[in-house]
Amino acid sequence: MRSANEPASRTFHRSRCGARRQRGEACRHGRQDRQRRRVLAHPPRFRPAADTSTQSRAACREKDVGVLMNPMPRPRLPYVRKEISRHGKTVWYFRRGDGPRLRLPDEYGSDEFIAAYQKALSGAVKPKKPGKETFRWLVDRYRESASWAQLAPGTRAARGAILRSSVAKIGQEPFASIDKASIVASVDSRAQTPFAAKNFLKTMRGLFAWAVMAKHVSVDPTEGVSIKVKETDGFETWTDEDIAQFKAKWPLGTRERVMFAVFLGTGLRRGDACRFGRQHIKAGLATIVSEKTQTPVYVPVLPELQEAIDAGPVGDLVFITGQGGGPLTKESLGNYFREACDAAGVKKSAHGLRKAAAVRLAEAGATVDELEAIFGWEGGKMASHYTKAANRKRLATAGMARLLKQDGKDEDEIRPRGKNTSR
Repeated sequence: MRSANEPASRTFHRSRCGARRQRGEACRHGRQDRQRRRVLAHPPRFRPAADTSTQSRAACREKDVGVLMNPMPRPRLPYVRKEISRHGKTVWYFRRGDGPRLRLPDEYGSDEFIAAYQKALSGAVKPKKPGKETFRWLVDRYRESASWAQLAPGTRAARGAILRSSVAKIGQEPFASIDKASIVASVDSRAQTPFAAKNFLKTMRGLFAWAVMAKHVSVDPTEGVSIKVKETDGFETWTDEDIAQFKAKWPLGTRERVMFAVFLGTGLRRGDACRFGRQHIKAGLATIVSEKTQTPVYVPVLPELQEAIDAGPVGDLVFITGQGGGPLTKESLGNYFREACDAAGVKKSAHGLRKAAAVRLAEAGATVDELEAIFGWEGGKMASHYTKAANRKRLATAGMARLLKQDGKDEDEIRPRGKNTSR
């Protein structure tokens, strides 16, 4: 007779099975029920060791410890998930639906594992939430703030990695304990990588500047901390010989040539070049909002760039595509272009080609405002760097020309030719 909690479908199966048993036929439902009751009454234990000797098997039978000689594969416990760590270690977690993950003991099936599983299943164990005074809590609140949202996507990605690394080390420590000495010690620990130290300091400065504004702390521990990084020329600028060498390796009609033409013809950064397409060009003028500065950039499409676009191959919405014809991320674009440069024997980068475009325009007489409109710069500092270098070059040529005119020589005799050495 069906119990009150037994589903009606089970009653239907029982009635069918009873009819089969009367006819002397096998009944799989009854067999499954018997197996289920047997397992619930006498749960099988895990074999402690792989000992197959006759004496060991006999001892197991005599002691009646319930060791299954031919155990059937059993399904994993509900809500238990298995993961492999980056060190190759097996880790078990309990997670019900989209709820929080709870770490379980490492030995699956052990008494400790089963006890922890039963607690998690009953809801007796709650995930630990970061305390309101911990560094992890402060970072979580910062990443929910408007100050974080206003950062450029690339900046958020770079600073997010630094914050995650810091949280992994000191996440449970109170953020009030972080003082100027702690910041200096962290910066000094990165002395061998000065640019990493500088980026770490920038990240912490942004975090604690927001924390002071939000009144979570009263003093900014990064105030007065600085790091001196040796000034360099940055990415090396392409020379005229580099440009000619790349063109010889990658003629019109190749994807590599399209990338080259976009970088040199527009001066766009990678994050903008990978989004650049036909929708950005109207009446021969390309207009695109810079990903880094969020300022509009205006670039007339010159014949050399238009020729490369017409020769293709290009995509429907973007000019630069991968082998499959789809768009690229800025990271993939950088790697792809670096491989093309290596194949051409040019040990330069996409940013070096952007600098070459700025040098060309500055030497052609472009003003600071014109350079900022094309390259998306602001404040005049970067544009002045190129215009001053170009002006010095022109002034040096004009000054020497006056000296030669006294000797009756032509100005063309001292005009620089050949290799472009501007940086």
